[in-house]
Amino acid sequence: MTGTPLFTGVCTAMITPFCGGQIDYPALDGLLERQINAKVDALLIAGTTGEPSTLSDAEWESLTAHALTRIAGRVRVIVGTGSNNLRVTLRRAGFAADHGADAQLCVTPYYNKATQAGLYAYFTRIADECALPVMLYNVPARTGLNMLPETCAGLAHHPGVIGVKEASDDLGQLARLTALTPLPVYCGSDQWMAPALRLGARGVISVLANLCPEAVRILCQSQQKGCEQSAAAQQRHLAALTDALFCEVSPSPVKYALSLLGLCRAEVRLPLVPLQPDSRERLQSLLARHGLLPA
Repeated sequence: MTGTPLFTGVCTAMITPFCGGQIDYPALDGLLERQINAKVDALLIAGTTGEPSTLSDAEWESLTAHALTRIAGRVRVIVGTGSNNLRVTLRRAGFAADHGADAQLCVTPYYNKATQAGLYAYFTRIADECALPVMLYNVPARTGLNMLPETCAGLAHHPGVIGVKEASDDLGQLARLTALTPLPVYCGSDQWMAPALRLGARGVISVLANLCPEAVRILCQSQQKGCEQSAAAQQRHLAALTDALFCEVSPSPVKYALSLLGLCRAEVRLPLVPLQPDSRERLQSLLARHGLLPA
């Protein structure tokens, strides 16, 4: 691992907007421009928030190519390539590299129930065979599998491994991760942004930033400047909204919130479903309280 972080600060884990069962490219363009105008540091395409497991191969390629063309190098772009099938991941990595991605986000292979030795071998193989740098992604709540800090520390010696997105919701594990490995660590849990940054995370990969990128940027910049009290205050200010964005399975809540802003439809793909009425009411109230609803 060569040392310089791919980014510091805010990476937005982009939704994939749908309209009538198809990817809504006009809405996607508007969402991408909104993020770039908000001066986020990076964008993640086809991460968990982008519902990649519901996309066909053709849709995944079309989404990736379109987003990279639209962004046109204005910010760093990470593309979610991970799956539980090594060949699929390698194929996606090659496609993303060919279309100008800066890095790939590789989730731990779900359902296969890999051991730590298996994870080490799996990610080593990806890093060996791909020109596109690898960011490891640990999200046990989604995969049923926890990648230990010791495993990440072993992988840190590979020059193709450039970071870790840690979304275990375990600050103790994140602290061990930043202590054991030189890899840049990125917080993947919006409710822990300020504490994670204090513990050594270099930035956040955020669902919340879809909705209010400037607010997340302010939090990160406050912490980076050493203003810990300001960062903590911003985390508290955003706490109720953050909780509401995960009141049901993400990205259903954030898509509904963005629909209230007129930025896309609330459409998700099965097995996800639209929000229940009480969740919709909760989000609408919070958006109004934060002054996010259009006049």
